[in-house]
Amino acid sequence: MDQLLRDAWDWWRVLWPHVLAWSIIGLSAFASAHAILVKRDTRSTIGWVGLIWLSPVFGSLIYFFLGVNRIRSRATHLRSGVARATLETRAAVPELDRIREAIGPDHAPLRSLATLVGRVAGRPLVDGNAIEPLAGGDEAYPAMLEAIDGARQSIGLSTYIFDNDPTGRLFADALGRAVDRGVEVRVLIDGIGSTYSFPPITRLLAGRGVRVERFLPASVPIYFAYANLRNHRKIMVVDGAVGFTGGLNIRDGCWLAHSPRHPVRDTHFRIRGPVVAHLLEVFVEDWAFAAEETLGGHAWKPSLAAAGSTIARGIRFGPDDPDIGRIKLVLAGALTAAQRSVRIMTPYFLPDDAVCQALDVAAARGVQVDIVLPEQNNLALVGWASTALLWQVLDRGCHVWMSPPPFEHTKLLVVDGAWAMFGSGNWDDRSMRLNFEFNVEVYDRDLAGRLDRQIADVIARSRAKTLAEVDARSLPVRLRDGVARLFAPYL
Repeated sequence: MDQLLRDAWDWWRVLWPHVLAWSIIGLSAFASAHAILVKRDTRSTIGWVGLIWLSPVFGSLIYFFLGVNRIRSRATHLRSGVARATLETRAAVPELDRIREAIGPDHAPLRSLATLVGRVAGRPLVDGNAIEPLAGGDEAYPAMLEAIDGARQSIGLSTYIFDNDPTGRLFADALGRAVDRGVEVRVLIDGIGSTYSFPPITRLLAGRGVRVERFLPASVPIYFAYANLRNHRKIMVVDGAVGFTGGLNIRDGCWLAHSPRHPVRDTHFRIRGPVVAHLLEVFVEDWAFAAEETLGGHAWKPSLAAAGSTIARGIRFGPDDPDIGRIKLVLAGALTAAQRSVRIMTPYFLPDDAVCQALDVAAARGVQVDIVLPEQNNLALVGWASTALLWQVLDRGCHVWMSPPPFEHTKLLVVDGAWAMFGSGNWDDRSMRLNFEFNVEVYDRDLAGRLDRQIADVIARSRAKTLAEVDARSLPVRLRDGVARLFAPYL
């Protein structure tokens, strides 16, 4: 027996370097094959394959921990048991003559954009909508509270942040009164957003009899600003007939008349008409995932009655999409359709190279491209990273404007004063790939023109950011901003 063990050991001493070498080669080949098959960006693929082979074992381990996109796979797995909600809206789909009248002839740029967005969103344009911009919490909160107090059948409310502060408690009281009247009330708050105040508003809501759920409750005990798979949507639908959406959270900081310590300016929208069904679809789907309850019956049936003359469409997007990041196709399509002007307002501007190139191409074609960002960002790391990439758009003729305080949280895109998109999505990878978002596109020259003038008013009181200013940053500041930019896909 001893001789057999000695022989086996001698055999292993000779063989183990070969086993180790072939194991390393096999691991590297497997990791490389995965990167080649899965990664869509050629430069990213080359970088990962190079790291895998130049740093044996270590490179493969780094790739499996950091290079494999677990966001989409986790999102798809989490939502795999939830059917997509689709509400009937065919009665509100406009005829071809109406589309030509409102949008343009068959091959006009905005008609091509409408075709693109239809394929991306998987939803039809619907006619007969009335959409009203609301200036922050000062206009939106009273309108929302009035709608809650007038509810007779159902209220579906989804938000990222719902603070336990004076504003939040006003909403909790109104929702509680609705429950007392026999209204079916459902409130969905993001698992991270629900922790921005303590104690969380969920306890107060539950105490008032409101059915409340959290979307993917945080797995970490403390607030984490850059957690993935967050429900960043802001949607409220009352009686299936009136909806509210945009960028507004529920917190006292957004009600400027209350003189909050950290004021935030925002834009929200009150919507009536058939497109409210698109808001309701998303809420019903998200609620089914978070609460394992399917909302149905007359109380949750959308009203398709015409309320105005705006043609609009809801656009849902998130990390569970079959083609993750597809909202970039909408942005690229809108920039391509622009003939005269593009105006963008967003608090977080961290587009990837493809979106920057689309902005640059628009500017190079002679389109006036204006990008409005907050002078003082509420997330310092995001502000630094954004500054590090501004040269990419400034160098090609885009104009960047820094809006003065209070912090501007509005998210708007207006093309030629004829088409507009608003909602919860920002111009960063977090919104485009990592969060669940909801936007609305509108084909209405009156409304788009009004939003265009709103952005122009902000530009009039803003400071121009120049390429010379960006280039003049000191070396320590440039290094700080450049390091921050490395994390741009995750900010």
